[in-house]
Amino acid sequence: MSWAHKDLIAIQDLSRDEILTILEASTSFKEISRRDIKKVPTLRGKTVVLLFYEASTRTRLSFELAAKRLSADTVALSASGSSFQKGETIMDAALNVLAMAPDCIVIRYPHAGLPQKLARELPCSVINAGDGTHEHPTQALLDMYSMKERFGSLEGLRVAIVGDIRHSRVARSNVYGLTKVGAHVTVVAPDTLLPPGIRGWGVEVSRELDPVLKDADVVMMLRVQKERIDEQFFPDEREYAYFYGLNRRRVDLMKEGAVIMHPGPMNRGVEITHDAADGDRSIILNQVENGVAVRMALLYLSMGGNVDAD
Repeated sequence: MSWAHKDLIAIQDLSRDEILTILEASTSFKEISRRDIKKVPTLRGKTVVLLFYEASTRTRLSFELAAKRLSADTVALSASGSSFQKGETIMDAALNVLAMAPDCIVIRYPHAGLPQKLARELPCSVINAGDGTHEHPTQALLDMYSMKERFGSLEGLRVAIVGDIRHSRVARSNVYGLTKVGAHVTVVAPDTLLPPGIRGWGVEVSRELDPVLKDADVVMMLRVQKERIDEQFFPDEREYAYFYGLNRRRVDLMKEGAVIMHPGPMNRGVEITHDAADGDRSIILNQVENGVAVRMALLYLSMGGNVDAD
């Protein structure tokens, strides 16, 4: 079966079967990353341009490694050190990049909507690496892959997403994806960090963390999005950690076999303590490893790869 999408802009654009297809395809690409020689000629001759107009470590490096392990050429451009600082519009920058004939553009941008606009106007593939508070689809896919790898199935899985739901594109993409594949999602946050219309997301909502922990198979902690907050949503970090931080006491409340996740970067001592982040329940580093495999699969599929190809 051929992949039907030129672009990946949002989890909302994908069906349940399409999500599961990506997750299935990711398994073979993960095997490549565990070889002594971590490279295959699958995308030789293709060019992937990374346009990152917002700070990133894991996502940018993950995409770059994914492209290189598929033998694609990569070019990276960030806001600092580019003509963006001289006043060039992002659309002009994209058109200039397009004139260099890339096969795929991976873009991260601090405001919502730009990846969708580029996908409409550019003939090459466009992958959204995070746009404002809208979506971060590849993070949700790697998170779902990590859960499926651990539990075997996403159907019926109970997932608690804890923290700054209001400003988190990761939370949105995970909710959209997890509910499509049959998982049960509970979001946990103070009222000030819950977005308007949260009930319409098809999730349960809790203002308290402790009661949720005993039933959750996955506890996903979110960083408070300080860079997106221009007002006071809670008194201070110490109080936030007291009510919503995952610490040793709360880890002990979790059910047997439950795991801890975090999309990174972590604010240790705020939403998660060292012993929770580094303990035997944590699969945070597995998420990072799986990010490369999932992005390899997406680059392959978006540039015309066949799902059934070797």
